[in-house]
Amino acid sequence: QVQVVESGGGLVQPGGSLRLSCAASGRSLGYYGIGWFRQAPGKEREGVSYISSSGRSTDYVDSVKGRFTISRDNAKNTVYLQMNALRPEDTAVYYCAAGRTSYSTRFRPESYDYWGQGTQVTVSS
Repeated sequence: QVQVVESGGGLVQPGGSLRLSCAASGRSLGYYGIGWFRQAPGKEREGVSYISSSGRSTDYVDSVKGRFTISRDNAKNTVYLQMNALRPEDTAVYYCAAGRTSYSTRFRPESYDYWGQGTQVTVSS
């Protein structure tokens, strides 16, 4: 069992940056693939980024490629999502999820077992 907690959200102007953190307690986060998802009001939850348990495989949804970077520090039991060049359409609640998922199911929410409570990201001038 692992518990994950997101932090780092907030209000930022378009073009700004934020770094989200996903900190784990309980079992080591190194056992799990980690996905970042987001959900805007009235929209379905969307997979944003993924990193494998080893950190060797990463992926991003097309809309954030070149702007977001996912990384992990297993020694600190934390995964990060660096978000640059933020746009108003990035506004959403961002969730971190952990699971024994495979690369082929990396953006399927049902592939993850443990979810955080979410952190709000608002991009607005």
